[in-house]
Amino acid sequence: MPGSTNGSTKAMGAMTVGGLVVVTAYTVALGSNGWLWFGWVVLGLLTLAMVVTQS
Repeated sequence: MPGSTNGSTKAMGAMTVGGLVVVTAYTVALGSNGWLWFGWVVLGLLTLAMVVTQS
């Protein structure tokens, strides 16, 4: 069904958004950490791949 997403894709999207919030808060509080941002980018790319392959 076009436009619909299954539970795992929604969960992955929620984790990606939550990860962005956590990494941003860490950066504001303690300074930037390149590995955290790299990990978030990888998570975002995986989420994007799941969304693309779903449709």
